[in-house]
Amino acid sequence: MSLIDVNSSITSIDRLSPVLERFRVDATLFHAGPLCGHQTFDAQPGRGFLHVLRRGEMDLLYRDGKQLARTHLCEATLLLFPRAVHHEFINPPVDGSDFTCATLDFDGGLRNPIVQSLPDVILLPLQAIDGLQATLDLLFAESDRTRCGSRLLANRLFEVVLIQVLRWIIDHPEQAQVSPGMMLGLSDPRLAKALMAVHAAPDAEWTLERMAALAGMSRSAFAAAFKTATGTTPAAYSLDWKLNVATSLLRAGRPVKQVALELGFADAPTFSRAFRRRTGDSPREGLNTRGEAG
Repeated sequence: MSLIDVNSSITSIDRLSPVLERFRVDATLFHAGPLCGHQTFDAQPGRGFLHVLRRGEMDLLYRDGKQLARTHLCEATLLLFPRAVHHEFINPPVDGSDFTCATLDFDGGLRNPIVQSLPDVILLPLQAIDGLQATLDLLFAESDRTRCGSRLLANRLFEVVLIQVLRWIIDHPEQAQVSPGMMLGLSDPRLAKALMAVHAAPDAEWTLERMAALAGMSRSAFAAAFKTATGTTPAAYSLDWKLNVATSLLRAGRPVKQVALELGFADAPTFSRAFRRRTGDSPREGLNTRGEAG
C-alpha cells in the first residue's frame, strides 16, 4: 500500500472519539458580547479557556514561561488555552471587540492526555477550519439571547467547536505547533492505528512487536517513529494510557481492586506500585490531587 493509500484510509477512521469518550471535557459559557479596556484571566488549576473573537481587534498578552508574550489580533480568531495559563485582553476603551467565551474543564486536569499533548495557546483564524462557521452561527444565535435551554445548548456547541478544533489540529499539527505527544502521534498515518488500538484496549498487553505490526512497520522503524512523534517509548505510552484510564475510573467511583483487575494488573498492590512509580502518588493520593499538579 502506498503512503497516499495509507493517508486516505486513515482519514476515514475516527481517531478522536475514543479519547474524548474516556476523558470528557465540559465547556461553560461565561461571556457573550463586547469587551472594553483591559481584562485579566488568571490561571486556575485544571481550567482552560476557549475564546472566540468575533469582531474587532485587540492585543493579547499571555504567560510564556516567565514572561508575558504580546500578540496583536485584527481578524476573527479562535483562542484556545487548554491548560491554566494567565492571559490578558487589551481592547479599545470604548466600542470594544466582540467575544463569545467559555471555560473548559478537562477530566483529569493536566493529566488529561489531550491537554498533555497541546501547546499552551493556539490562535486560529476562524476561516481556517472547514465547517466551523456553521457551528459558530448556531453558538452565537444561542449565546446572544436568552431562550429556554439556551445556556445549556451554548455549552454543548462550545464542546462541538472544541472537537472541530482538535480535529483540525490532528490534520495540521505543524500549523498548530503541536509538540511531541498523543495528538502528533495520531496525526501520523503509520502510528494512528497502533495508538487507536491501545486507546481502545488499555487492559491488553501491548508489546513493541504487536504495535509495530498494526502500524505495518518493522520494530526498529516503528520504535524510532513512535519516539519522534510522541516523545516517549511504546511501552511507556501504553502504561501511561493505562494509568490515565485507571485514574478516570477511580474518579468515577470504581474501587481500586476492580480497576486493577479491569485494566489487566495481577492485583491491587501491583497496580498501586505501578501507579506510584509513574506518578509519585498512590492511586488514592493521585485521585485527591484531581490531576491538577501534572
